[in-house]
Amino acid sequence: FHAGLRQVARQPFRVVPFFDPGVWGGQWMKHQFDLDPAAANYAWCFDCVPEENSLLMRFGDVRIEIPALDLVLLYPQALLGEAVYARFGAEFPIRFDLLDTVGGQNLSLQVHPTPPYIRQQFGMTYTQDESYYILAAEPEASVCLGVKTGTQPDEMTAALAQAGQGGNDFDDRRFINHLPARRHDHFLIPAGTVHCAGAGSVVLEISATPYIFTFKLWDWGRLGLDGRPRPLHLHHGREVIDWQRDTAWVTRELVNRVEPVAAGPGWQEERTGLHPGQFIETRRHWFSVPVLHHTEGRVNVLNLIEGEEAVVESPSGHFAPFVVHFAETFIIPAAVGAYRIRPSGRSLGQRLGTLKAWVREEETVC
Repeated sequence: FHAGLRQVARQPFRVVPFFDPGVWGGQWMKHQFDLDPAAANYAWCFDCVPEENSLLMRFGDVRIEIPALDLVLLYPQALLGEAVYARFGAEFPIRFDLLDTVGGQNLSLQVHPTPPYIRQQFGMTYTQDESYYILAAEPEASVCLGVKTGTQPDEMTAALAQAGQGGNDFDDRRFINHLPARRHDHFLIPAGTVHCAGAGSVVLEISATPYIFTFKLWDWGRLGLDGRPRPLHLHHGREVIDWQRDTAWVTRELVNRVEPVAAGPGWQEERTGLHPGQFIETRRHWFSVPVLHHTEGRVNVLNLIEGEEAVVESPSGHFAPFVVHFAETFIIPAAVGAYRIRPSGRSLGQRLGTLKAWVREEETVC
């Protein structure tokens, strides 16, 4: 058992994805991942959340399934790297999940606690900073992000309170920015920013993982799958909303902050986030040829955001080639070091894309 875990901590791997329905869930994942067609919808796919996912290991003809968290707890240095382990302990700090609203509805309007608030109120050392990377979008898809310029905090919170108590619906168009969302857009969402994904999109959500701290401000007057109103948390949310994140600031600071990093024949690398103050770095690679990566001693989490199939391989043959497919998330332990990603199968000769995340060095966080 331990020998198997040690091997997993030194090669690329995927956790067992967990799909869950929701009141706002859509239909895209059902078709993309060949899920139960009789299901009403699928809202979430937890594809890199060790607290929620399991891990499959095969020993000869025997396959066992264990909590993915076992790997984090038993071999954190090899998996996370010494620097990440020193900072977070035996916790996996990066979450990748999918949100499907194609044929569905808006998520709840929400906000995440700021670092001081989550520390003071809940005793947590870091918060749920996140971002939305758009994997698919219908023509009218949008993202709610930040408040409109000129919004008065007292007016908006009063309107939210009235709506939450069964009064008039919340006039989101008056107070909240609705930004068009297109495939491969990247929206950054530092804690304190009011936000939600709108209907008609598939979001790759990249976030920090201090468990679940989402303060719902408004849920569009609907009932949950259990037929009951979903809880709202305006008493917490009003304490953490950053009212300076208005239309101009959000457009300038949080939407498609793409910076070229490097390029060569058949490939290019771009920095897409996250925002200064968020500890996750994200890089996008476009490539039609093999591209060399290195963990630099820090766990890497990637998703194949463009293309049907790719292979992850070791330049030195230290692990077997590992095949990944479109929209799948995969983990490269810190101990892997150098690895290469190349198009394979029907993707040969085509342009592929990956989005890669890792924990920044502490001194680079503003």
